[in-house]
Amino acid sequence: MKRSARSCALATVFIVALALTCLYPGESKARDIYTGNPVAEIVEDVSPAVVNIDTETMVTRSMAPFPDDPIFREFFGEQFEKFNRTTPMRGKGSGFIVTDDGYILTNNHVVEGADKITVTLSSGDVHTAEIIGSDPTFDLAVIRIDADDLPVLELGDSDAVRVGEWVIAIGNPFGFESSVTVGVVSAKNRSVRARNLNFDGFLQTDAAINPGNSGGPLLNLDGRVVGINTAIIPYAQGIGFAVPVNMARQIMDDLLKYGKVRRGWLGVRVQPLTRDFAEAYGLESEEGAVIGDVVQGSPADRAGLRRGDVVISLAGKPVRDYRDLVVAVRQHLAGDRIEMQIIREGRKMKISAKLTTSPGSVPAEEGSESTGNDQTEKKRPPVTEKLGVSVEAVDQKQRKQDKAPYSGGVYVISVEHGSPASRLGLEPGDILLEVNGSAVRDVRSWDTLIENVKSNIVILVYRDGRTFFVSGRLE
Repeated sequence: MKRSARSCALATVFIVALALTCLYPGESKARDIYTGNPVAEIVEDVSPAVVNIDTETMVTRSMAPFPDDPIFREFFGEQFEKFNRTTPMRGKGSGFIVTDDGYILTNNHVVEGADKITVTLSSGDVHTAEIIGSDPTFDLAVIRIDADDLPVLELGDSDAVRVGEWVIAIGNPFGFESSVTVGVVSAKNRSVRARNLNFDGFLQTDAAINPGNSGGPLLNLDGRVVGINTAIIPYAQGIGFAVPVNMARQIMDDLLKYGKVRRGWLGVRVQPLTRDFAEAYGLESEEGAVIGDVVQGSPADRAGLRRGDVVISLAGKPVRDYRDLVVAVRQHLAGDRIEMQIIREGRKMKISAKLTTSPGSVPAEEGSESTGNDQTEKKRPPVTEKLGVSVEAVDQKQRKQDKAPYSGGVYVISVEHGSPASRLGLEPGDILLEVNGSAVRDVRSWDTLIENVKSNIVILVYRDGRTFFVSGRLE
């Protein structure tokens, strides 16, 4: 009897709900749309802290009919300068307030070289801004306006962001102020190589990002910043990139305190750990980063890192690939000591290195005298049939020309089209230094090492001032 009464009660509730839906369809639909959708509320809360940035840069242009003609310049002499006109070049971008006394985070390319920076708040107030510091490497900058009691955005944790998680982008695309787009995190740790950008570790998103969005926040559904919108692929749709906020947080702190970034530098060049490399070196896993080269005198050099070492953890965190290593090092400051676990010749080891500041450039050292190579070998470059490459001894002239700091090795003369060497990416002019971890002393040792290769091969190559590994199979 009780069960029957309960069933009747539930049926009554259902009928009443159905009747209300039929009588008030508009109200029911409205409730369904907005229930559980936090975007509108988040945008309302955070928009006051998102700003529009307008820049003006004075550019001198020549109005002469033949500005690059030396005869024209010589003929007019000093009068040539009268053809020059200085005009303003204007740009737009976005940013967001990070402190209530007027500090704003944006992209470096938004404000770089600007003669005048104007910030417009959501309230309509306009302020002139000054650059506090910038970091071209991460394309970030901190600017400041003279204002107090400003709304700020809370920074989140970009490491905790998951692929597929909803995100919100707010900015000033094409001058359309306070535009909001929504999407998901499409991928993490993306690498972008462009003319003015060389970066590992981007968050990729399909939330629409356009010119003018640069410097604006990418927010999670808690309303916290997880990225700074930075780059797009102009010929694609739904592919945008943001600098993870965990990187930006450290950079911002440095810029606020010192006006520059005290980024730590290890002094290695890294590359992916391929399956062929792992098999040739007898590694159990394909996770890790291969040290392709070590800069002489760098922290890595002083710590004892070597070419061919495989880094599997840094500062207690696993290194899954070379991007993990790059990102992990960049998250430390000069003076920090980092602990690494590496695999060398099949054995796990621990290495400790104290980071320093990154030098502006690292000059290549001149090579030492070649040893173990005679002129007879050099006159007739042997062809290694198994690999499809012609090599010869490296003479002192070649070594100086290529600024190779290493003795030994063989010089690539030619590579057969479609050969294993071609598939490995070897090129004429390369200096080959190692085969499967064994040093190449001369042409004779090269031939012996190649003949002993069964299937997997890893070659250490010197090219354009750096070393790196190539790997593959000979079948």
